[in-house]
Amino acid sequence: MTVRVELNDKGVQELLKHAAIQRDLKDRGDRIAAAAGPGNEATLKVGAERARVTVRTATKRATRREARDRSLPSALDAGR
Repeated sequence: MTVRVELNDKGVQELLKHAAIQRDLKDRGDRIAAAAGPGNEATLKVGAERARVTVRTATKRATRREARDRSLPSALDAGR
């Protein structure tokens, strides 16, 4: 048996930019940044189609730690 599902594109886009989704993304990004160590920051951006968060090094010391220890990929589990 085949079931056909049609998505409402406008509704999906609204959902991907909803305030609750933005809060959840920011919380996850903050947890990843904290787990990666001092000098990392999470930034939320809302684009035309969806909200997204990026976590990056914000200080030279954190950049050196990231290059040496790969602290950001190691901290990804904190966002789950």
